[in-house]
Amino acid sequence: MERKGLTGGRFLLVTVLNVVITVFELLGGLLSGSLSLLSDAFHNLGDALSVILSYVAHRVGGRHQTRQNTFGYRRVEILTALLNSGLLILVSLGLGGEAIHRLLRPQPVKGDIMLWVAVISFGANLLSTVLLNRGAQHNLNIRATYLHLLSDALASIGVIIGALLITFWQISWVDPVISLLVALYIIYESWPIVKQTFGILMEGAPALDYDAIAKDICALPQIEGVHHLHAWQIDENNLVFSVHVNMADLPLSQIEPVYRQIEALLCHKYDVNHVTIQAECHRGKDESLFYKQNDWRHD
Repeated sequence: MERKGLTGGRFLLVTVLNVVITVFELLGGLLSGSLSLLSDAFHNLGDALSVILSYVAHRVGGRHQTRQNTFGYRRVEILTALLNSGLLILVSLGLGGEAIHRLLRPQPVKGDIMLWVAVISFGANLLSTVLLNRGAQHNLNIRATYLHLLSDALASIGVIIGALLITFWQISWVDPVISLLVALYIIYESWPIVKQTFGILMEGAPALDYDAIAKDICALPQIEGVHHLHAWQIDENNLVFSVHVNMADLPLSQIEPVYRQIEALLCHKYDVNHVTIQAECHRGKDESLFYKQNDWRHD
């Protein structure tokens, strides 16, 4: 659904805007001596690369399943979101270190040049965030790129404030302070995406009440027990679930309706997209809800 609303034209426009902003801020930073402008210029260069990677990943992620990739290519977007956010954190750490260096050894800054460059850059960054906002709600890849652009817009506001203070009150130390604050904000916003994407790639279990799920399944007719439950995510919107259930010795024609009940329960109550169920009579009754190393030989 969100995938359809994000066109190549939007990505291209955002990329062009970021390249133009990068060149503009590099020149402005060199002419004014402003660290915050120079740091924002490199940040924008990273954004341009991020948008290109996001677009490629978005296109690849929309491909259908194949014999080699039976779940499709959605993980490409998750991997790209992790790389984008991780890169942003590394850049922010570097900028924070340079800001501390500038605080210890202040340098003169031309506030008037800094102000005009920051105002124009803010307008372009704001336009970029608006263009990508639609796809940022339900897609980690687009959200990571959106955060790149949003952080640039916020950085431009900080640079504008700093330029005003430098121009009218000659407070030159505010330039590295703003750079440091922006770097800290970027790390704060990017770290949750790094954690979430890393968890998905590591097949981490999503935040569900598994005891409640087991109880709900056991409450269904013919179910005598539940064990070896597994859950993981293909991406942030697609949850996969597998479970072993103990049932009475029934014909397959009577087991299938129970399967459908389990699938309906997991789909409607727990937002599971794909369910695999293994029915057993006595095997596994004494085994744990989750896989244990000693249980592996029994499967």
